[in-house]
Order: sequence, then C-alpha cells, then structure tokens
Amino acid sequence: MKPFTKSALSAAMQAALFGAAVGFSPVLFAQESDKNQDAKEQELETITVTAQKRSQSIQEVPISIATLSGEKFDAIFSSGDDITALAIKVPGLYAETSNGRAAPRFYIRGLGNTDFDLAASQPVSIIMDDVVMENVILKSFPLFDVQQVEVIRGPQGTLFGRNTTAGIIKFDSVKPRQEFDAYVKSTAGTFGQFNLEGAVGGGLTDALSARISLLSQHRSDWVDNGFNEQKNAMGGYNERAGRLQFLYEADEFDALLNVHTRSYDGTSSLFRANILSAGSDELNTGYNRDRVFYDNPLSNSQSYDAWGTSLKLDIQLDGMTLTSISALERADGGGIGDIDGGTPTGPGVIPFQAVTEDQLKDLEQFTQEIRLASDTSDALSWQVGGFYFDSSFGVNSIDGFFGATEVFHGNTSWALFGQTSYKLNDKLDITAGVRYTDDVKTFSVGQQNVDGFALVIGAAQIQQYFPIRVSDDQISWELSANYRLTDKTSLFARVADGFRAQSIQGRDVAFEAPPSVADSETILSYEIGAKSDLLNNTLRLNAALFYYTIDDIQLSAIGGQTQGNQLINADKGVGYGFEMDFDYRVLPNLSLGGGFSYNNTELQDDTLTVAPCGSGMCTVLDPRNAQNLALIDGNPFPQAPETILTLNGRYDFPIQSGEIYVYGDYQLQGKTNLFLYESAEFKSNNNFEAGLRIAYINYDSNYEVGVFGRNITDEDNLKGAIDFNNLTGFVNEPRTFGVDFKISFY
Repeated sequence: MKPFTKSALSAAMQAALFGAAVGFSPVLFAQESDKNQDAKEQELETITVTAQKRSQSIQEVPISIATLSGEKFDAIFSSGDDITALAIKVPGLYAETSNGRAAPRFYIRGLGNTDFDLAASQPVSIIMDDVVMENVILKSFPLFDVQQVEVIRGPQGTLFGRNTTAGIIKFDSVKPRQEFDAYVKSTAGTFGQFNLEGAVGGGLTDALSARISLLSQHRSDWVDNGFNEQKNAMGGYNERAGRLQFLYEADEFDALLNVHTRSYDGTSSLFRANILSAGSDELNTGYNRDRVFYDNPLSNSQSYDAWGTSLKLDIQLDGMTLTSISALERADGGGIGDIDGGTPTGPGVIPFQAVTEDQLKDLEQFTQEIRLASDTSDALSWQVGGFYFDSSFGVNSIDGFFGATEVFHGNTSWALFGQTSYKLNDKLDITAGVRYTDDVKTFSVGQQNVDGFALVIGAAQIQQYFPIRVSDDQISWELSANYRLTDKTSLFARVADGFRAQSIQGRDVAFEAPPSVADSETILSYEIGAKSDLLNNTLRLNAALFYYTIDDIQLSAIGGQTQGNQLINADKGVGYGFEMDFDYRVLPNLSLGGGFSYNNTELQDDTLTVAPCGSGMCTVLDPRNAQNLALIDGNPFPQAPETILTLNGRYDFPIQSGEIYVYGDYQLQGKTNLFLYESAEFKSNNNFEAGLRIAYINYDSNYEVGVFGRNITDEDNLKGAIDFNNLTGFVNEPRTFGVDFKISFY
C-alpha cells in the first residue's frame, strides 16, 4: 500500500476523534478505515476505448477488445523493440517480419498475410492517432509517448472500412493539455543499446496547448560475418522520430494538429542458410546467432524516411459533433537482403547466390474523413460519415542477375457509412451499422531489367505488361447486442460482414514473371462473449467465442524454385476459436493478468496447389499432383498460431517515499505453420519468451530507475523461413539486459 498523503492522514485522525466521541474504539475504527482504503486501492481502474469512434468503457462495447498501456506497454518495449514486439502479448494477436524493423505483418485470430513485398495488403489495419497506415512501411512507425493500444478483434468494416477483415490495432499517443507535464527516459543495455525518449507539453494560451515528443534509439552491430571475418558487421540500427502536436480548444470548436517524422537506418532480417536439417524443425548445430556468412558487402542494410501530418477538427452543433480528419503521409527508402542466407563457404549447401534489393519510391497517402455524431444522452445514438483514400508509390526491385525493374501502384477508395445504437431498456442495447465502399487499384510497369546481366547474355528479355486496373464496390454491415446481466456482468453477440479489397502484386515482373491479381475476399463473422468485473471490481474477466468464413480468401504463394510471389484466391477459409483476457488485483500490491486464445483455421479448396520448397530438401507432408505441386486443401492458415498464452504479474514493496516493484511477463506460442504447404521443417511449436523488470519509484521526486531483461532465457525461436534453394530461416531477437531511468515533471 502506498504511503498516506497529508489529506489521508488528516481524514484518518478526524475519523478516530469521531469514533471516540460516539464511544467507538479509535483503533478499531482506524482498522476499518484501513480496510476500506485497501479495498478501494485494490479495485481495477475503468478502461476507456474508442473502438466505435466514441469514448466508451471497454465493458460496454460489444466487441472483443484488449488494451495495453502504462507499465505493461513500457515493459514490452523496454529494450527498444519495434512494433512486432506486440506479437503474442495479447491473446489472438501475432506479428512477424522478414524485413527487419521496416515492414511488419500482423495476424488476428489467425488471419493475416505473409506477403513480404512493399506493396502487400493486409487484413489487419493499423490506425495511428485516427489515421489509417495502409502501406507496410507506414505501419512500422516507432512507438513512443503512447497513451494506449487497443487490439480490436474481428471484422471492423462498418466504421473503419476495407482491409479490416481480421481486425484493427489502434494506437493513441498522449495528447496536449493545459496542465504542464514532461518526462525524460534513458535506457542503456546490451549490444551497445542506448535509447532516449522524452516529451514536454502544456498550455501556451488559455485555449492553445502543445506537446512535443522525441525518440532516439541506437543498437550497435553485433553479428559477425564469417565470409570476410568482419567482427560486428551487422545487426544494429539507428532510429530517430518526433511528434509535434497543437491542440486548440474553444467552447464549441477543437482543433488538433499532428506533425510527425521518422528517420531509420539499420539491418534487415538476417537470413541464415541451412539452420534447419531435412526432416526436423529444430535449429541444428550449424546455427550460430552471432555469426552469418554473407558475400553481400551491403550486409542486409536498410534505410527509410517518413513524415506525415494530420488535422482533426471537432465542431459542436446542436446535440451533434461534426468531425473532420485530414491526413497526409509520405515515405521513401529501401533495403537489401541476402535471401539465400549465406555463401558456399558457410554452413550447408547453397547452389547459387541470390541478393535482392527493394526500394520504395515516393509513397504518398492522403485520407479525408468527415463524420457527424449524436452527442446526447438519449436512448438513440448515431453517427454517419464519409471517407476518401488516395495512395500512390513505386517499387524498384533490383536483382544481381536480372537487374532493376520498377513498377507503380495506385489506389483510390471512397466510402459512406453509418452506425446507430438504441437502448431498448436498462439492460439491452442494439447496434447496427452499414458501409458502402468503392475501391480502385492500378498497376503499371516502368523500366525493366536495367543493367541486368541476364538481359546482356540473352537469358532474359523485356516483357510487355499492359497497365492493370481493377475495381470493386462492396457493402459491409454489422449487427450487435449488449445485455447487462447484472451491474457487473454483460453478455454480447455480434455478426459482422467485411471485405479486403482486390490486390495487385507485381514484384515477379523483375524475375521474368507476370504480375498477379487477387479478387476481393469477403468475411462473415459471428461471435458471442461475456465481460465481467467480479470480486468487488478486483477481477476483470472477458471472453469471446468466434466463428468466421472467408470467401475467396487472398493468399500469397511465396517461394518455390523461382522464389516467386504470386497472389491467389482459395475458395474459402474457415476459422473458429475463443480468447480470454483477465486482470486480477489479488492484493493492493499484487496484480496478475494475461489471457489465452485458441484459433483453428482451415483452407478449403480441393484443387488449389502451390510450389513447395525449391531446393527439394524439405519434407513435404501434403499430397502432390503430377507436376509436383502441393495440394493445400485442409491446411491451416500460414503464420497462424493455434494457441497463445500470455501471463504477467506485478508485486510491489512500499518503502519510504516510494516503492520497489517486480514485473514479469511470459508468452507461449502454440503450433504454427510457416507456409501454405505443410512440411516437417517449416513449422514451430511451443516457442516462448519471458521478460523481467525490477524498479524503484520515488513519489516525492517523481523518478523511476530500473533494470530489465527481455527474452531472459535466451530462447532461439524460429520466426520464419525462405524455401528457395536451401533450408534458410530467421529467428527472434536475442536476450537483452539493461538499466533505465525516467523522471517526470508536473
């Protein structure tokens, strides 16, 4: 229990005197007061979310939602990890990447996209400060000065539009306010890690406030290159980011301006040749986390720059609020990858070398949202609006044999939407929503095979690819109900329809293969759940059961002998399972939390085939046709963990002027298949990681100092693979330790 404040001591003394005056024992009364104080401190705080674009208690929203904030968030990112550190920290949520810190891939309830290209579309939408980040580079904007993360599971097509068939991860940064506050946080750790983060904000005038947030992250190179015996050749990074916000507040008008920027230089994912042995998914003796064998002098380097701005206007009308959100995002950069994972002088068999480079050129995304929402306490609430999206960029793929090829992508989309909720009585609320979306994508090819050796020797030729234009319009809808069984427990049911717009993939043009197009996928999802605050508001227990079907599910057929990247549609995908989240304040100084999810996914298409590993070294478990292609009917979705278990706990020891606390977290990832086809090698099971943090907080001086460890048991977990010409894989982050210091000013 935290030390009494002066006001608390005064209240206790007055209670003792009152007890003596009426004949009660002051000691017994004080003991009862202490019990009441402990009980109050033991209660869980109310969590507010904006999953339905208005502030609501998480217990009142008929959607399966999990949140991260405060110490839980800080512990996960204490070692300076990128956004993929969210993987398996929340039941039903997974993330991975083969592009380092630059292009993450997300999965919710088993549904995601393994496409590694810079033009990949995903069914998990990333929303940062009310702005959709559509391109994979925009999704990787670093996280700092974050107020809260919301993981919203299931289709969210009504309010958030297409490409949300799996769900949404919503990030909200700390906003300006009139009261002055600031903090500075520094971290030093293994691998030369040094991070510096800070923010300062407050009122500039009675109506205008501002906040500036800055981030600097550094890790030194720590992986040796055995090919040229260079020590500490790669593995490090430098990340710089900033955010400036201005908030103007008047009686009937608010305006929030957000300007943000990022500059990143680092190392892409390190592909490791033949770290798997034929017939086994275990890392073999040829694997060494600290050493690779690359003949590529650029050492898998990557570099990206991005900036953006948004303006949010809220205008109070008679019983309504008009909201406008205008946003512009831009990005450029690129990276290089030694995709064969090594050289003939390194471990294993590598028939030939393969190094590719991808450059993102002139990405520009503009979005505009306007919505009108009711702002009353009536039984009926509603919101209507419109949304416009426009994006364009180029991708330049460079291969050492074929040369450089550039392609161009464009996407324009607009939508109209509405949602209404009606309170039938004190116990039952009904919500319904609908959205109409029109989406157009374009694709064209620029220069091909520039300076390519294959072209010079006649092994390749310039192909004529005509521009592609595909369009679709869809109606998405949802219907949900929330029933208050008691004042502490509610039940909800939801059925939702959504779609992921058609996609175009043109990376294979650089390798003498045509571009591919995937038709739109549509999802119909059912879920029921319960949300409870139990044991005098000390235990929060939320759970949901779900079942969904996806027609024409979009898939990326990646790999094989040509290391291709082609879009395909399967007839249907089916998923079902459940997730459970809990937080339990066992004692005023002891908290436990976590959750569990089960996802069963299955592809249903009895004629669909894909090329298995190009080297022929893997053990394919699927039946194959006469062309040696694997039949994938009945297989699980790729990179879809069957189970996720996450646990965390915090225990504090009050001492004079503050407290010492211990925070630990643990995550266990169940059976996961890496590709569309199944093999004995390209899968994982029971991967786990654990983290620990011990810190001292001084309440008088508002500072905190701590020590932390991430992946403290130094687990080597297979995260992904490349099935090109050997048994190449890539793994998780190594064990890190560090110390940090944070001081706050008010």
